[in-house]
Amino acid sequence: MRVVEHEGMAELQRLAKGERDSRVRLRLQGVVMARQGCTGRTIAHSLSVSARTARAWVQRYNKGGSAALHEQPGRGRRARLSHEQEERLCARLDAGAQPADGVCSLRGIDLVRVLQEEHGHRYSSSGVYRLLKRLGYSSLVPRPQHRKADGAAQTAFKKT
Repeated sequence: MRVVEHEGMAELQRLAKGERDSRVRLRLQGVVMARQGCTGRTIAHSLSVSARTARAWVQRYNKGGSAALHEQPGRGRRARLSHEQEERLCARLDAGAQPADGVCSLRGIDLVRVLQEEHGHRYSSSGVYRLLKRLGYSSLVPRPQHRKADGAAQTAFKKT
């Protein structure tokens, strides 16, 4: 297997030993073995991957060096909400429940409705909670206060 010399052998081995991401470390080890003259089958057998995968790692290294062995961005499904919509949703969450919402604090089911009405995207309740987590919000909120509650009477009750 032909390997382009982007880095020296010692540098490659140092990168492989110091790499924190186990997937990238495995790829670097495959390239090191290829530089040492191992075949694709030998690399595949030693690292418990397919020979095709081992050859693909070497090809990626040949094209872009060790940086090409890292995960490529853009994997996975794109977010439904744009960055601007996420910012508007965060501002809406920070502001709290509106009188038009008809509730004193927003719950997941309320956010399903808000996302449908204000942003035009349908989310399930589990999807809303995943979105909240991704945006840095917790689904836990303090117990709401009733709008007619008398704070002085509650404090007096707690003392007795």
